[in-house]
Amino acid sequence: MEQLTNHLIVISFDCLSALDFPLLQTLPHFKTILEKGSYVKKVASIYPSVTYPCHTTIVTGNYPNKHGIINNTLLQPGRTSPDWNWYRKLIKGTTLYDEAKKANLTTAALLWPVTGKANIDYNLPEIFPNRPWHNQILVSLRNGSPRYQWDLNQRFGHIRNGLNQPELDDFVLASTVHTIKTKKPNLLLVHFTDLDTQRHHYGFSSREAFASILRHNERLGRIFSALKESGIYENSTIIALGDHSALDESKALNLNVLFQQHKLISVNAKGKINNWKAYCKSCDGSAYIYLKDRDDFETSNKVKRLLKSLLADPAAGIEKILNAEEAASKGADGSCTFMVEAKKGYYFLEDFQGVYVKNVTREDVLVDKKYTLACHGYSPEKPEYSTIFMAAGKGIRHKTVVQKARLIDEGPTMARLLGLNLGDTDGKIIKELLTV
Repeated sequence: MEQLTNHLIVISFDCLSALDFPLLQTLPHFKTILEKGSYVKKVASIYPSVTYPCHTTIVTGNYPNKHGIINNTLLQPGRTSPDWNWYRKLIKGTTLYDEAKKANLTTAALLWPVTGKANIDYNLPEIFPNRPWHNQILVSLRNGSPRYQWDLNQRFGHIRNGLNQPELDDFVLASTVHTIKTKKPNLLLVHFTDLDTQRHHYGFSSREAFASILRHNERLGRIFSALKESGIYENSTIIALGDHSALDESKALNLNVLFQQHKLISVNAKGKINNWKAYCKSCDGSAYIYLKDRDDFETSNKVKRLLKSLLADPAAGIEKILNAEEAASKGADGSCTFMVEAKKGYYFLEDFQGVYVKNVTREDVLVDKKYTLACHGYSPEKPEYSTIFMAAGKGIRHKTVVQKARLIDEGPTMARLLGLNLGDTDGKIIKELLTV
């Protein structure tokens, strides 16, 4: 298959929304992509629309129930900080970077989700220490490219301030610029999370979110400059995309509190879960309901009655209930027993003690990072909830606007640019964007 570009630079601006288009059109570096290239006005995300499933969909072209990353975190009932889906081995099937390696192309990834121990030439995976005895740098080194990461830390580690933003993205930017200039990868995947962080902490349309988009514009400009300085700009394709949008919320729903009250979760004397029959696994704006025994019809019926009573209560925050088959039909995890969608203004947590509906204040957000003022994870069918895809450079048509596409279509489209094939994918190539 003909290769349309020599260098594919994929930049994910986590939580960039279709609603951001009017602002992006006024910013010089985003404006460059929009005026020189093409874009999709509204990209439908996936269900649940959270970061790790989304980024796996982007590089596979498949829905979560096909690629296997069905949530950010693992089902670990009662754990305050569950482990995340960090590792490549958890993805079913191939990925864009796997196919690039098979074609002897040079690959690089910086903080791209679910790339722990992936076969990527220059890999700084997104992974953090989730045990008191873990160390951030050592955890990263063990799960990526050690020599490459050590060099980046020696050069740019002083920029970081733990995992805080915007310093983390500034470190990723410096590392990206250096990687472009010294490695000139054929495929580069970069994940920036500044905007997502600000929207979670301060709200969708906050001053802080606005400021982060301005910073992203400057980051994009630095990447353009690096491509030019390295002499590969004319032979490159730059893609800027979002993985999901976000919605403001102010009420957290704790279904596990009700499950405990109905004796579906039991707690020991230390306040820890020691057994469970049903558990609400949060995906922020939606949640999976799992049964410990999927054939426990008594528990299933009990949960169903409880959920239906909440659906009938306007103040309970539940918009929709799906069974396993309905969840699977939308690309979500069919091994759940139910999936629930929150109303706008609500989201799910996994607390099993306290109140069912928790009013979230700014003070709560400052004290505990589980509380947010805007989040995602909602159904892509929610109104005004689309994300974004724009591209410019080799292989991309000039000034073509595609009204609608799906997140699952991005992987096959990017594969086509590199002359690769992801196989039998849920998505299809967005042919209108390409020169062939």
